Amino acid sequence: MSIRLDGQVAIVTGAGQGLGRCHALALAERGAKVIVNDLGDENGVSAHADAVVAEIIAAGGEAISHGANVANFEQVQDMVKQTMDAWGRVDILINNAGILRDKTFQKMSLDDFRLVLDVHLMGSVNCTKAVWDIMREQEYGRIVFTTSSSGLYGNFGQSNYGAAKMAVVGLMNTLHLEGAKKNIRVNCLAPAAGTAMTEGLIPPAVFELLSPETVSPAIVFLAAPDAPSRKIIAAGGGSFAVYKGFETVGVNLLPDTVSPEGVAAAWDAINTETDMRELDAGFEQIGKFAQQGAEKLGLDPTT
Repeated sequence: MSIRLDGQVAIVTGAGQGLGRCHALALAERGAKVIVNDLGDENGVSAHADAVVAEIIAAGGEAISHGANVANFEQVQDMVKQTMDAWGRVDILINNAGILRDKTFQKMSLDDFRLVLDVHLMGSVNCTKAVWDIMREQEYGRIVFTTSSSGLYGNFGQSNYGAAKMAVVGLMNTLHLEGAKKNIRVNCLAPAAGTAMTEGLIPPAVFELLSPETVSPAIVFLAAPDAPSRKIIAAGGGSFAVYKGFETVGVNLLPDTVSPEGVAAAWDAINTETDMRELDAGFEQIGKFAQQGAEKLGLDPTT
């Protein structure tokens, strides 16, 4: 089955180079009209974005550039307005823009912590907020947030980056629920790629293997009409995997051992992975705990 995006309109942030550029080219190759966003100069002009637009047009596609700073909501709104003026809809949003300010938490300034959150988290919030009503009204939308193994698992010297990248997972979880009735599917990509952000941090041979081009097929898949929702796809070097968050069954300590000592005594049972599962929404956890407590006390949890 061939995935086609003919007639659809995609916004890709941070698309002047690296992963974003490859995402934009891949979407355009499948027929999408693409807004290529990359941070512009004082006049809002991005030479990198313009170069990617030229590549798309040379290949027979349609694209325009925009130099919005994703951390600035007014600039993002202008980008979306220009998109609507040009093509009348927004079908796909790829939140890719990002920066690094790596230091240990001890040495990191709060300004650097806040800056990374502003770009990665609030940049994604701004862009998504600007297209949300459009997608709801047209009853169609595909949104991808860019998370990272640094958020999912942690990475030394990246407390700011890791916090931002895990935050977008929480955003995805809720927007998946809120967008489902309007056919808005929301996912995350956790890329492992050799880009300007990772150059010098990984060996040259591995850098070449982890080319951005090997990641972008996941973006096209998540942008497709038949895309899943609330999935975290990890991609790199031609490999693709899914990250899942599971919760153990747990142990109820009522009525007599609800205490720190009780938790310590039951820790092995609390921590066991037997029969653990992925929950679909936060209230499922509340329901699980209520059921366990009611069973322990001989109560009917429905009353």
